[in-house]
Amino acid sequence: MLREMLKEKNISIYRLAKTSGLPYATVNDLCNEKAQLQKCSAQTVYQIARALDMSMEELLTPYLVKRSSFENFKSSVCHRVKEMGDLAFAADVLERGEIRTYYNRKWYPESLYLLAMLDYISRENSIPLCRDYDDLRKCRLKERLYPAGINALCAASRDDFAREEAVKAAIPEFLRFNIVEAEVRDVI
Repeated sequence: MLREMLKEKNISIYRLAKTSGLPYATVNDLCNEKAQLQKCSAQTVYQIARALDMSMEELLTPYLVKRSSFENFKSSVCHRVKEMGDLAFAADVLERGEIRTYYNRKWYPESLYLLAMLDYISRENSIPLCRDYDDLRKCRLKERLYPAGINALCAASRDDFAREEAVKAAIPEFLRFNIVEAEVRDVI
């Protein structure tokens, strides 16, 4: 993650070491994930944060966020849509920049699921797509993601019929990213 931060800010490992006053070997190990930033001393974190012109909290947050299961994530998103309403949900996702945040963390299923939901809501409400994510709309997960229930049904029946039917019923905005999803409104 530190390497991605450097790339975004167009700073080399060498430059970060010089600017922060830390040994090159330390910074290199952190960038190559041979050492963990969240386990460094407060002084080291402070020096890196200062050199990157960010707070220590901003620097550490990506390292401290725990990733939930994809099924829990999907459920949470669908509940947010139901509770907030389509337009408030879309505005909230865009304001918070969640799609890009997940993508930058390399949490591609979560990022693309949110983008699919945003695009689906846009279609359902006849509003234009947010063009800020056109680059991500070209992405696609390598393997198709099916709902856990469909996977369980196929495993129990030893048959792929349920997967085939799920693909036929899938919402196009999700299927574009190789995510099979048909039930985004029917949450309890």
